[in-house]
Amino acid sequence: MNPGLDALIAEFRRTGTLSGLPREHFIHGAYQPGSGSAALETFDPGSGQAFAQFAAGSAAEVDQAVDAARRALRGAWGDAAPAERGRTLAAIAQQVREHADRLALVESLDSGKRLCEAQADVRGVVRAFEYYAGAADKMQGDSFPLDKAYVGFSIEEPVGVAAQIIPWNYPLGTAARGIAPALAAGCTVVAKPAEQTPLSALMLAELASAAGLPDGVLNVVTGEGAAAGAALVSHPGIQHITFTGSVATGQQVMRAAASHVTRVLLELGGKSPLVVLADADVEQALHGVLGAIYENAGQICSAGSRLIVERSLHGQFIERLLDRVGQLGLGHGLTNPDVGPVNSLAHLNRIHAHVASAAARGNPVLAGGSVAHPACAPGGWFYRPTVIEASCAQDAVVQQEIFGPVLVVQQADDLEQAIALANGTDYALAAGIYTRDIGRAYRFARQVDAGQVYINEYFAGGIEVPFGGNRRSGFGREKGLEGIRSYCKLKSIVARV
Repeated sequence: MNPGLDALIAEFRRTGTLSGLPREHFIHGAYQPGSGSAALETFDPGSGQAFAQFAAGSAAEVDQAVDAARRALRGAWGDAAPAERGRTLAAIAQQVREHADRLALVESLDSGKRLCEAQADVRGVVRAFEYYAGAADKMQGDSFPLDKAYVGFSIEEPVGVAAQIIPWNYPLGTAARGIAPALAAGCTVVAKPAEQTPLSALMLAELASAAGLPDGVLNVVTGEGAAAGAALVSHPGIQHITFTGSVATGQQVMRAAASHVTRVLLELGGKSPLVVLADADVEQALHGVLGAIYENAGQICSAGSRLIVERSLHGQFIERLLDRVGQLGLGHGLTNPDVGPVNSLAHLNRIHAHVASAAARGNPVLAGGSVAHPACAPGGWFYRPTVIEASCAQDAVVQQEIFGPVLVVQQADDLEQAIALANGTDYALAAGIYTRDIGRAYRFARQVDAGQVYINEYFAGGIEVPFGGNRRSGFGREKGLEGIRSYCKLKSIVARV
């Protein structure tokens, strides 16, 4: 039992909200009202009911935040030694740890994800700030082997003011994944969380300020993408943009950034393959497949949304998989069901449109395939865990990202065909394989086009492992030491001596 968490949950169930939720932008170390009185509502996906309001920002608030970030860059933060930045990041990690219960509860309510998943996300945030606290004073340049009359070396400098466009599926985790390395590098940040999930980024900024982060180093502007987000990515005072979201919006971000030749890091969509070969540990593979597609109701860019099974195993594996899918229960995120709701009514309708269209084209729906209305969570936005057998590798159900609890099954005769099918879409974010043969696993890892490959455990790794995609899944890398390099610019210095 956790008395603090239990009390927060009881408060929400009694009042339909939580006291003290942020409602304003966080700019220059304090909550600031918007230039107008416009406000937006954020909804609890488990009930379909609004539980908080927040400021609808625009270009005016973005200007204020960028100005604050630029001034902070020229101030104490810009002069801080790397070790000092590291100590500040470690203090932020401690603040997050101390407020973990409230952060997790708000994240669950705002996004709809299961409370246990939100708690894991908060632990990941702590780890991200701890990791980059340790990395802040480890970034060093090289020396160049020049003629004796010269000394040459390189240094890593912060790129400047970094914009963070944060998605709604992992609002707190993705925020930390970009903010922590940016701060470690010495950058300042203006973040714009998704309008569906604005609260945890604001809370993170407040905790960072309490940890001693100087005013203006981390700013958060809330509002709709067409207003606040568009103003941020096209702002001439931004030197770097990290965007996580859809391919279409990522393309718009690139176009906006091009006008000022602003650096861009894009983490976009995925249709990631998960291969199960006939020699796999079937029990291990079944567990992995379920987690790869139904965690966070399938709303993960790198979800294992395509299951490719070796043909000789296909029949028995799918039979056992369907039995387990049929036992998955739906419910409000605070009750820790097997699968929670999806993030919005609009997204629920998009998922069902994808599935209905696939079925109409002749792709057999083996499980699920419909909107659900669980009695334990009336009004919530739920989709039944779904399995579809693909009739053709070129069908839209194989080629297009659905971003929901929908698993598409394909069959392969052998490893070579599995690799071909795995590479058979325009996406290249993640891939996984289950097999007892490490040689075959390594061959798959070398030949599949993906930013990361998981062997015998999907989603393996952590903040230490670089993450990002190729082709339509984007470019650039977050996490690991590559993550901090994304916020650095390399300067070469040569002196005649």
